[in-house]
Amino acid sequence: MVDDHAPVTLLLVDDEATLREPLAEYLARQGFVVHEAESAARARSSLVELTPDLVLLDIMMPGEDGLSLCRHLVETRELPVILLTAKGEATDRIIGLEIGADDYVTKPFEPRELVARIRSVLRRAGRAVAAPEEDAQYEFEGWRLDPMKRKLTDPEGVLVSISTAEFRMLRAFLDNPKQVLDRDRLLDMVQGREAQLFDRAVDNQVSRLRRKIEADSKNPQFILTVRGGGYRFGASVKRVAAGEN
Repeated sequence: MVDDHAPVTLLLVDDEATLREPLAEYLARQGFVVHEAESAARARSSLVELTPDLVLLDIMMPGEDGLSLCRHLVETRELPVILLTAKGEATDRIIGLEIGADDYVTKPFEPRELVARIRSVLRRAGRAVAAPEEDAQYEFEGWRLDPMKRKLTDPEGVLVSISTAEFRMLRAFLDNPKQVLDRDRLLDMVQGREAQLFDRAVDNQVSRLRRKIEADSKNPQFILTVRGGGYRFGASVKRVAAGEN
């Protein structure tokens, strides 16, 4: 019998370390136990001893591709599979779904969307997943962000007004603390790739947000500039229940 209170175990199979490693860290912060594999061969080795609740599987990999591994997982292990695909892999996505994959997401994707799809697939598979507290708030250095009410308070408990764009930008940083986020990724997370925005628009939003949360916006302690790389949120972030001190 499956213990619905046990942490959900994921196997993340992707040869691209720059995507795999930050994604694994994000999923771990969402309460999942994440095992990584950089190839289909490594995934097969891991599966000798590991029985994950769900597999996140990149289609395009050197050596054995994701479709071949997907077919093996569906036929021999009956494991739920979500494919990670590129925009140009429409035919492969269709083949993947035909051979038994449960869902897919197209790169670049919003991590929160992936988490929602993971939970949806697991529910269909009969595996209950405890979602994080909907009213859980973000806390960093005494600051708090309430994502449900979109309210930001400083360490003194004073409400700080922020725009919708500033809220989305701050939440992107708080969901990915101490990770370098380049401007393209920030655009995807904050506005979506469809928005006709440029790097400068990201810089302007960061500048406005810094003026709200930094003691000295010219010498920021939270939103740090990474030369040639984008930005990194330097403070530790935790999730706390509403009303918790």
